Amino acid sequence: MSMREARQRSRTGQAMSRTRTRSRARFPHMYSLRELFAEELKDLYNAEQQIVKSLPKMANAVSSPDLKDAFEHHLEETYGHLERLEQIFQRESMVAKGKKCEGMEGLLKEGAELLQTKAAPEVKDAGLIGAAQRVEHYEIAGYGTARAFAEQLGERDIAKMLQETLNEEGAADKKLTQIAQHVNVQAAETPERKSSDDLEREETEDEAPE
Repeated sequence: MSMREARQRSRTGQAMSRTRTRSRARFPHMYSLRELFAEELKDLYNAEQQIVKSLPKMANAVSSPDLKDAFEHHLEETYGHLERLEQIFQRESMVAKGKKCEGMEGLLKEGAELLQTKAAPEVKDAGLIGAAQRVEHYEIAGYGTARAFAEQLGERDIAKMLQETLNEEGAADKKLTQIAQHVNVQAAETPERKSSDDLEREETEDEAPE
């Protein structure tokens, strides 16, 4: 075996080890579907807690009144989602405590980077809609999974509660799609600005000897 192949195998082994470690971190002891269901609920609870902290910042950063209203309305819904999850925890005799949702943390971090971006207001609005919809899709997948587990476990009342949240997440996503239809048009009409790389390239060309 060559040194190059040995290094490649070593890197592959390290990557697989990290993946196994992350999996064990989220699902330390998984013996039943009910335990998996509990982990999903904790993941969703923490995700909603993170969203509650991020939505006000996003609402304050946008220029579109419709988008601002949508973010503020969904913030109120999110408080309701947390209360609904707390009711489910109580039914399941669980402590209302989340488990760090790294997936949501990554999505919200991307959105936070957009907040710091220097861009035309319409362009920033378009970017924040995309970031918000990625968050919605993550939640829709999570709540859909949790609802399916609840149904399989015979927890019909809990499944209905999760479906209520799922319906609200779906409605929020559709509302963002509607707002995007006119926000994207405005963003497309915004004159393009030269990037710092373009300006630096032009300066270099001007300074080059003829």
